[in-house]
Amino acid sequence: MKSTIVHGAVAEGHHGAFGEDAFGRFAEKTARFLGTPQYIVGQTIVVAFWIVFNVLALTKAAHFDARPFILLNLIFSTQAAYAAPLILLAQTRQADRDKIEGEKANRRHTRLESGVKTETDKLLELLQSNTTLTQQDKDLTEEVAELTKQIHELLTQRAA
Repeated sequence: MKSTIVHGAVAEGHHGAFGEDAFGRFAEKTARFLGTPQYIVGQTIVVAFWIVFNVLALTKAAHFDARPFILLNLIFSTQAAYAAPLILLAQTRQADRDKIEGEKANRRHTRLESGVKTETDKLLELLQSNTTLTQQDKDLTEEVAELTKQIHELLTQRAA
């Protein structure tokens, strides 16, 4: 049976897309970075500079990507071609970790429920024993009262 280490825990039968290898970690770090405001702002600044520089360049030789900015579109297409699978890989790895954590939580809850049921069963057994003892005490008290009454009657009859 295969096992994979996920955040210090071993999950039996689990094998992620890339496990805990360097490429998988790189994919997750890249996906996290692509979703940051710093990346969006940085990319916006680069694109704005790219467009302004290519529109306002003084000589035709300075225009390295004239309108309609085909090179810029090619860069974006390449970035998207790599970013999408990296993001999906990161999501798959996170889903695998979430599944393992969910299974652990489910096992913990099952153990806790089993423990609570055991304790509840013990309490019910104690309550039943207490009820039985209370009934026996009541019966004995009634019997002692009856015997005491009979003794008083006998003593009263002998005294008369």
